Parts: sequence; structure tokens; C-alpha cells
Amino acid sequence: MARSSSGVIVAALTAAALAGVGFLAFQAEAAPDKPQASHASASGEAKDKGKDGSTPGDGGSGDGSGKDGGQGQEKAVPAVPAGSGTGQRVVYALGQKRVWLIGADGKATHSFEVAPSTVNPQPGPYKVTSRDATGTGSDGKAIEHVVRFHQNTAGVVFGFSAAVDGSLPDPASGKKTGAVRESPADGRAMWDFAVNGTKVVVVA
Repeated sequence: MARSSSGVIVAALTAAALAGVGFLAFQAEAAPDKPQASHASASGEAKDKGKDGSTPGDGGSGDGSGKDGGQGQEKAVPAVPAGSGTGQRVVYALGQKRVWLIGADGKATHSFEVAPSTVNPQPGPYKVTSRDATGTGSDGKAIEHVVRFHQNTAGVVFGFSAAVDGSLPDPASGKKTGAVRESPADGRAMWDFAVNGTKVVVVA
């Protein structure tokens, strides 16, 4: 009878030990699920980033570097022409048909191609003389963000503007006009940058 009792006790102890080992194994498997707080923190950090992956205040891609900011690609933007002055200014290169908006630190904040009309201004320094939010171009088109910088002795007025419908001047037109046409988006950038008195440097 004593042997039978001891056998029962040993069997009970063995079952208890196996149950303990099983519980410890269950805890070990469940342990990796605990560090979820770090994943939540990472997702919270992702929410603080913009859609392009940049954090607020890092400047995005608007640094004049020529990066398009879309797919990590770069667009080659020509360097600011030599001899175009210093300081904050608009630089208009006739040969390249391109404009640069340059900040006080000497760095281009924006650059874009333009479409000139039949008459070009002479190379040299000018300044913004007048602006109009809307108007009518010499080609009869509704225009916006008009920034004028010169009028020559023949009465031709030179200025930057954008056609509301996005059209460009007709190079075959017999009219002698000095409009420099921009896209609507570039026209807005020019309008925000070139207030009255802003230096405009025209180079060949």
C-alpha cells in the first residue's frame, strides 16, 4: 500500500512539474509581443513626417537645388549666370530663356523657363516699377501676376506675367511687345518674390 501511495505522489509531482514547464514556455512565446510600445512610437514619428518623408521645418525640396522632391530624382538646373550682380534679385537670361529668383544670401530659391515676346530688353540692371494682380495682355489674353521692370524709348513695356489659360506668346506676331510669359505657378512665385523696387538683372 505504501508503494502505491508513493507512486501516486511521484505521478502528481511529475504532472505539476510538466505543467510548470508548459507555463514557462507559454510566457517565453508571449514575451516578444510586449515591446509594442516601440512600434507605436515609430508610427507616431511617421505621422510627424510629411508625405514626402521630410520632417516639418526641414525645408523640403524648395532649396533651389534642382531636386524635384518626387522620386529622389534631380533636375539639372543651369547655374546662375556669371556677372548677374549680387544680393536679392531676379536674373533673366535672354539666351537661355530662363529666370532665377535669388535670395539675399545669393542662392536661387526658384528657377524656370519663360517664353518671351517679339522684343527683348537690353542686357543690364533694372528694377520692378509696377505690378498688377490681373490685366489683359497685348495679345488680348487675360493675364495675372504682372510684374513690370522697364519701358524702352519706343514705348515697349517689359514685364513678367502669366496667361490665365496657360497660353504662350505667338513668336510670329507682328506686334512689338515685351511680355515675358510664365506658367501660372511660376507667375505666382514671381509675384510673391518681386515686389516694387526689386532688382532685375537681364543678361544675354
